Amino acid sequence: MTSAIAVARTVGHDGKSLWWRRYRVPVLRSLLIVISIGVLELASRMGWIDRVSFIPPSEMAVSAWEILIGDTYRHDMMLTLSSAFVAIVLAVTCGFLFGLVLFRFPRLRRVLDPLLLSYYAVPIFVLYPMLIVIFGLNRWPLIMLGFLFAIVAMAVNTLNGLERIPLVLLRTARVLRMGRLQEIWLIKLPASLPFVFTGVKLSIVYAFIAVIGGEFLLSGAGFGYQIAFAYNNFDNKTMYGLMLLLLLFVGIINLVLYSVEQRLYQRRVLKEAA
Repeated sequence: MTSAIAVARTVGHDGKSLWWRRYRVPVLRSLLIVISIGVLELASRMGWIDRVSFIPPSEMAVSAWEILIGDTYRHDMMLTLSSAFVAIVLAVTCGFLFGLVLFRFPRLRRVLDPLLLSYYAVPIFVLYPMLIVIFGLNRWPLIMLGFLFAIVAMAVNTLNGLERIPLVLLRTARVLRMGRLQEIWLIKLPASLPFVFTGVKLSIVYAFIAVIGGEFLLSGAGFGYQIAFAYNNFDNKTMYGLMLLLLLFVGIINLVLYSVEQRLYQRRVLKEAA
C-alpha cells in the first residue's frame, strides 16, 4: 500500500514536471505580457506617463472593441486585408518557383547570390513612384510593394529546404522515372515543407509590413492610412485602438504560424532520427 502511494506520488510529480517543461515558455511569456500591461495601466492611471500622449491599455481595448463592432473602419480593414492577401499569394507562389529555379540552375544562383544577400538593404518604398507609373493610382502599387518585400524571403527559404532534401529521395525519384511535376509534388515539396513553411510565415509578415507601411506613408485609404490620419489629428483613442487591433491580429497570426512551424520541424527531426 505504501509503495503504491509512493509510485502515485512519483508519477504525479513527473507529470507536473513534464507539464511545466512543455508549457513553461508560453506561461512565462503570457505572464510577462500581463505584467507589462499592468505596469502600463498603473503608470498611465497614476500620471507617471503623460495621458495626452499615452492612454491606459484598458481604454485602448475599449476603443479597439468599438472600432471592431462599428462600420466606420470596416472598409479600410478589408482593403488592407485584401491587398495583403493578394501580395502573399503572389509572393508565396512566385517565391517557391524562383527557389526551384535557383536550385535547378546553380550558376544562376551564384550570379544572383550577392543581389539576394543585399536585397533587404534597400528600402523597398523607394520603388513606389515607379510602381505608380507602371500600375497607376490604385491598390496595385501597394500590393506589388508587399510582393517585392516578401518574395525573396520565400525564395531563399525554399532554396534552403531543397538543399536539405536527402539525396536518397532524389535518387528514388529518378529510379521511379518521375516527371518534373511529380518529383516536385511528391518528393521535393514534402521533404522541404518545414523550410518552405518558414518562407510562407516570413512572406505573410513582410507583406503586411510593406502594405501597412505603404498605407501609412503613401496611401489615401487602408488601415495604415487611418492610423496616420488619427495621429495627425491628435485622436489618440482611435489611433491606439487601431494599433491594438493590428497588434492583436498580427500577433495571433504569428503564434499560429509559429506553432505549426515547430510541429513541422519536430516531425522532420523524428523522421530523420528514425
